Amino acid sequence: MSQDREYVGEHGRKGAGRNRILGTGAAAGGKRAAAHVALGTPVLPLLVVAAVVLVDLAAGTAVIWLSLLAAAPALAAATSRPRGVLCVGLLAGILSALLGIQGGVHSAEAAAVLSALAAVSLASALASALRWRRERVLAAVRSVAEAAQHAVLAPIPSSVGPFQVAVRYSAAAAEARIGGDLYALVPTPYGVRMIIGDVRGKGLPAVGTAALVLGIFREAAYDEPDLLAVVGRIERSLARNLGFDDFVTAVVAGYPEPGRLEVVNCGHAPPLHVRADGHVSSVDPAQPAPPLGLRGLTGETPSLQVLPLADGDQLLLYTDGVTEARDHGRAFYPLAEGLARHVSDEPAATLDALDAELQAHVGGRLHDDAALLLLRKPTVQGPADPAPAVLTGAGSLTTVARSGPAATGSGVGCGMGAE
Repeated sequence: MSQDREYVGEHGRKGAGRNRILGTGAAAGGKRAAAHVALGTPVLPLLVVAAVVLVDLAAGTAVIWLSLLAAAPALAAATSRPRGVLCVGLLAGILSALLGIQGGVHSAEAAAVLSALAAVSLASALASALRWRRERVLAAVRSVAEAAQHAVLAPIPSSVGPFQVAVRYSAAAAEARIGGDLYALVPTPYGVRMIIGDVRGKGLPAVGTAALVLGIFREAAYDEPDLLAVVGRIERSLARNLGFDDFVTAVVAGYPEPGRLEVVNCGHAPPLHVRADGHVSSVDPAQPAPPLGLRGLTGETPSLQVLPLADGDQLLLYTDGVTEARDHGRAFYPLAEGLARHVSDEPAATLDALDAELQAHVGGRLHDDAALLLLRKPTVQGPADPAPAVLTGAGSLTTVARSGPAATGSGVGCGMGAE
């Protein structure tokens, strides 16, 4: 609105403003065009042509030097479009003819060199056309993969409910941009709920399973007042749809009321709890439970853990692609120590530092999918949140062993990996 008002003044100011805008747009367009031309210019092949010409002029004309000009269009095929390849070949042919005339090269030898140069240029232009076509197909495939990633792993805002949130995800197959790790975080009538998990296997089957888990979670998170009931719905669906040896490790968490965090761990790496004073501790399950999809084989049911989450506290959920990342000496990445070093009041900055350190630890390429989801409860000015009745001074963690839904009045939240 303020910009509109700015141009409602007198005609001269209006025209001048428009001219400035048009001038700025033209300048920006000119810069983009110049950048496009610079990117499309076959610099290296032209340097090869220049080097061959200089060597020929310095050392005396010989057919061997002129034949080296064929390297220029061949090299241009790897970096330029067909038109650029042909232009390089034409330039090399003209220079070859001029140098041959100047040096008195026999016409038969000169014709042979020019014929070879023309053949290499045409073949290189064809190779460039095929490469360019494959690149367009690959770009289309990547755009579809990115759309699938946004559909399955929807972007998470920087704040959800009472939390500051940050997510980092790296697929082992970087070209695919999506793998078997899953995460989601959603606000629900029962508080903020989140899930993070790791599907057994890789490739399209793992992506399909991850999409199935996230779909069930998002639906159940809004319907079920109890966190264990959400986990139970995911378990029943996976038991119907997964193969005999397929499973998903996962942590489901929820924040149903101030100061109370609930966690259900199904065979997954334990979350890391960072207190406001910077102390990092692992939220290990008091009662180990099998991964999702395997409950029918063991008969064991997961338990609900409750821990206090005060203002300034943070919770890091992650997949084993982070903790099992090895350096050249086969040493695992120490996530807890790294988190203690880099923890800050900005979750995004913390994960940026962790991700950079992780990439440096593995030498720049992860061999497994890796996901990090960090939540921080900002410090709020005012009266402190009342301590939940289930928490006692004897310890910071209470286990509620129940396998069925709780009373709807409990307001239990369920956690799910980042969307």
